[in-house]
Amino acid sequence: MPSDPLIVIARLAHILNDLQIQYVVGGSMASSVYGIPRATQDVDLMANVKLDHVERLTAALEPEFYVASELIVDAVHQQTSFNVVHLQTMFKADVFVAADNEWSREEMSRARTEVVLPEEALAIRFSSPEDTILHKLLWYRIGGHESDKQWNDILGILRIQGNSLDFAYLERWAGSLKIDDLLGRARTEGTSEQG
Repeated sequence: MPSDPLIVIARLAHILNDLQIQYVVGGSMASSVYGIPRATQDVDLMANVKLDHVERLTAALEPEFYVASELIVDAVHQQTSFNVVHLQTMFKADVFVAADNEWSREEMSRARTEVVLPEEALAIRFSSPEDTILHKLLWYRIGGHESDKQWNDILGILRIQGNSLDFAYLERWAGSLKIDDLLGRARTEGTSEQG
């Protein structure tokens, strides 16, 4: 039987696909796909939720999830996040409303479809390894450089993906996001522990 995070991702992906709302799964679920798997307390995803989606999205979620439509409306207006709780598992998903900027558009276009439950042919759109690294570097900086989990997720992706990563893309966005110092440090640590 699939684990709680996979159940939640499967249901959310199905609903978002049915409503034709573009999404990517990120956070520790994405870093587990591209790096070293680890347990997670919730699911993070970014979705192109618009005001005209709110009513249909709420109706589609309500049979299986706790959701408050007014929080979705607020998140869309403020380009922040809202959460939903899967009632059967009590597992939470944080849904970040996609910002209307170049990086969010690129992240959506670079998403990778991965089959996470082959027996059910479940294909999920994940944030690319590069975008997952960038988000984790941002969260690491915001958290005061104290989250070993974030840092280890970053190093895990760098080690597992190695030279298949698009380092030009990483460097361009790390510079734009002002996290290039952290990317440099992660690359140094990631390669020094490989050899």
